[in-house]
Amino acid sequence: QVQLVESGGGLVQAGGSLRLSCAASGRTFGIYAMGWFRQAPGKEREFVATISWSGGNADYADSAKGRFTISRDNAKNTFYLQMNTLKPEDTANYCCAAAKYTSRRDHANEYDYWGQGTQVTVSS
Repeated sequence: QVQLVESGGGLVQAGGSLRLSCAASGRTFGIYAMGWFRQAPGKEREFVATISWSGGNADYADSAKGRFTISRDNAKNTFYLQMNTLKPEDTANYCCAAAKYTSRRDHANEYDYWGQGTQVTVSS
């Protein structure tokens, strides 16, 4: 099993920044990719960003490109989502996820393990 714990969410004004963290532990050997997804009330879960377990091959949803950066601290097995120039429409519960293997890293159903999520609220 792999355990994922997110942190770093909160309330921020539009235009502000937040950095989300996802600490991975347990049997992480064999994890292929990490992803960040978000879900707003009344909406479907949507892809935000993904990165390979080694820290390369980052990819982003169009809504995140140019504003968000996904990265990894190899020493800590921790992944980050730096979010800048936040907008009210970024308000959602953000979850990190781990996939043992996937050819579609932007698909939530390709991921095997999920954290509980951290709430991000952006006020206008």
